[in-house]
Amino acid sequence: MKVKTKFFAAIKDIVGTPEVELEITPGTTAGDLFQRYCRQHPRLNQYAERIMISVNLEFVSPETHLKDWDEIAFIPPVSGG
Repeated sequence: MKVKTKFFAAIKDIVGTPEVELEITPGTTAGDLFQRYCRQHPRLNQYAERIMISVNLEFVSPETHLKDWDEIAFIPPVSGG
C-alpha cells in the first residue's frame, strides 16, 4: 500500500521535508507510522504523547488503520497564547 505523509512546523524541521510518499504493509495504523518515523528521527519521540494525527483531513486516533493512498498529517501541539 502507498500513503502520503505530511509534516508540519517543528516535525517538518526534524524530518527535513514537508511530505513523503512511502509503501506500508496492510494493517499499519497511524500510530505505527508515526513510530516508524520516530525510529528514523529519534527527536520526534518528544511529540509521541501529544501528536495530532489527521487522515484524509479528519483527526483520528493512533489506532486508526491506514488504507491505500491515504494522506496522513502529523501536527505537533500548538503553543502560544
